[in-house]
Amino acid sequence: MYQHKKVDLKDFGRAVKEAREQRGISRESLAEMLERSTRHIQYIETRGQHPSVQILYELAVFFNISIDQFFFPDNTESKDTSRRRLDAMLDGMDDKELHIVTGTAIAIQEAREMGE
Repeated sequence: MYQHKKVDLKDFGRAVKEAREQRGISRESLAEMLERSTRHIQYIETRGQHPSVQILYELAVFFNISIDQFFFPDNTESKDTSRRRLDAMLDGMDDKELHIVTGTAIAIQEAREMGE
């Protein structure tokens, strides 16, 4: 039987804020781009206010935020926002940059193994 569960979008709001700040976009600029008030964006980011489906879509696409993790938190098969953001960054790198990232990942893995 279906069990009604209220959607909590506070984590989505935090992801929007983090992505916005990482890109160096002010809350005011984002509000202008989305044709919304700054206060509306603030409430999404800090209070988990439910945006319209259109704004939810625009924020998720613009910042490459996976909404699966917020609607299906128990589904571990989907990629979280950090993983999707990393994938997007990797797609934009050349071979030299990928080599540096690969070396860094190997060093992290080796350090973790030494600590175990």
